[in-house]
Amino acid sequence: MDVKENNNGQLRRQLKLIHVIAIGIAYMSPFAVFDTFGIASDASGGYVPASYLVVFTAILFTALSYGKLVKMFPISGSVYTYTRKIMNPYIGVLVGWVTFIAYLALPMINALLANIYLSSGFPTIPEAVWVIGLIAVITIFNIFGVKITASINILLVIFQFLVGAIFIYLNIRTINSDGAHQFITLQSLFPANMEMSPLLAGAALLALSFIGFDAITTLSEETINPRKNIPKAILIVATIGGVFFFTVTYFMQSLFPDVSVFQDIEGASPEIAYIIGGNFFLSLFISGALVSVFASGLAAQLSASRLLFAMGRDKVIPKSFFGYISPKQNTPVLNIILVGILALSALFLDLETATSLINFGAFTAFSFVNLCVIISFLKTKQARTAGNIISNIIAPCLGLIFIIYLWINLDLFSIIIGLIWTGLGIIYLAFTTNLFKSPPPEIKFEELDM
Repeated sequence: MDVKENNNGQLRRQLKLIHVIAIGIAYMSPFAVFDTFGIASDASGGYVPASYLVVFTAILFTALSYGKLVKMFPISGSVYTYTRKIMNPYIGVLVGWVTFIAYLALPMINALLANIYLSSGFPTIPEAVWVIGLIAVITIFNIFGVKITASINILLVIFQFLVGAIFIYLNIRTINSDGAHQFITLQSLFPANMEMSPLLAGAALLALSFIGFDAITTLSEETINPRKNIPKAILIVATIGGVFFFTVTYFMQSLFPDVSVFQDIEGASPEIAYIIGGNFFLSLFISGALVSVFASGLAAQLSASRLLFAMGRDKVIPKSFFGYISPKQNTPVLNIILVGILALSALFLDLETATSLINFGAFTAFSFVNLCVIISFLKTKQARTAGNIISNIIAPCLGLIFIIYLWINLDLFSIIIGLIWTGLGIIYLAFTTNLFKSPPPEIKFEELDM
């Protein structure tokens, strides 16, 4: 079926600011703060809250870069679109290809996490049931429409923050009642003798907690007034995440300054939940974790399908399939189903492998977003005022420097997998452009009602 029969291959604008924020927070998965606390505390030498402040400051520069670019190009495709328009069509296609590996890996990770949580509670049920069941439900919800998905995510995000608030309250109550602990002071948060190496190592690890604020740029064509609402949503999502992550870990670190007391530092948060609230709160906490996995899965599949749609509409990949919009649901149904099928690879992969795919793809996206802001400013005739230089050169450079540090700390396995995926993209691009003799096909986007 030709996409021109379906609203000219256009997505309908129906998302308000609150919907976009909910999708971004759900994608970012606030409960990741609990899953990473133990290993982050070990890596940072017990300075998790301080590490979050460092990484939030650094990520904020990249968030500002995203905000600038989405004002210039309020259309689907995110970093793929920005790189293609500003730098080079070939580079744009490759960046889109590499970035997609992160979008694809997150649904796999959510399925793997759901399997871990549920299998521990129901060990007699085959693990494949949880993986297939979660992906099937998420796929069905996404097919029915982006607004339904966004509305569901609002409720799921509220529940996660409610559980988080109860968690914080129980931590405070425990600290006040046992007399053996005290709240971290400002001086002990950043002590004079603090070593920077562990702090930065913790920040590099926790940078992954913020992955998701950028995914909402793929919803630009479905958002009302995207030039205003998408940049605003990006900053709000990143800020909410930063405040939540810092607050939760501040009280967790106050109560447990030494994570060596836990039987398993990778599973420290359930132990903390049981210590501060008993079995009842532990059950509520695990429910929050499952809700987080489901909400993130909804948002991840949504974003991945939109990135495929943008590339399909540009005929980088077959338009008849990837550029198809369902006339009834007004969603890229075929892409949604494909992403769901690919996510079933969670049945054969482990959590470490899937996380490696996210790292490489996300760092690629963050790097090129900052580069695009710098190059765009240098290409244009904007006034070279101090303000413009700070916002268009210095700020993205600071964001890029931090991302380079993350690249340096990336494990070898992530790099190898990422380079293999990149090599496959180069081969595909060479094949479709007659060994780079023909330019990648490009659609002339219509001027949309903003």
